Amino acid sequence: MPNVWTSAFAEAPERALSAGAALFRRGDPVRHLYLVRAGCVALRRALADGGSLTLNVAREGDVVAPASLWSDVTHCDAIVETEVRLATLTAQAARDWLGASPATAALAETAREVHALRARVEVLRLRRLADRLDAYLDLYRPPESGGWVHVADWIGVTPAALYRELGQRRDTK
Repeated sequence: MPNVWTSAFAEAPERALSAGAALFRRGDPVRHLYLVRAGCVALRRALADGGSLTLNVAREGDVVAPASLWSDVTHCDAIVETEVRLATLTAQAARDWLGASPATAALAETAREVHALRARVEVLRLRRLADRLDAYLDLYRPPESGGWVHVADWIGVTPAALYRELGQRRDTK
């Protein structure tokens, strides 16, 4: 399948970064969209326990964090895994290229859904309930009253197990 972004980035300037460099950090304003021409960039979210949650790895031909195009700020860190070459477009140029159409709105919604699904998969890969809960709370914050049952389902545990974990946390405060 041809990459739909190829024409958008055809004349885009390139930049190179070394392994370990940060392309952007969580909370940075969204100013650019990047297409990986070589190498890979990992999207990571730091967790409260000092660990990190890898939400996605963008490789050659992938756009880094496309869902961020419809956000004001980034929601994770983009860390260069290997030496990388990136084509760079301003976020506004990318939005202009996409235009304002129902298809663009559908693309934005799909990008948000894919982002949320990737986050959930990474949370479900965590072994301990406490780690899953911490990751959920870091991503979404505590739910409204009555919403803990949804959280239990989202992190893949029974409501009873989640309530035990919440009770233990209350007891240790």
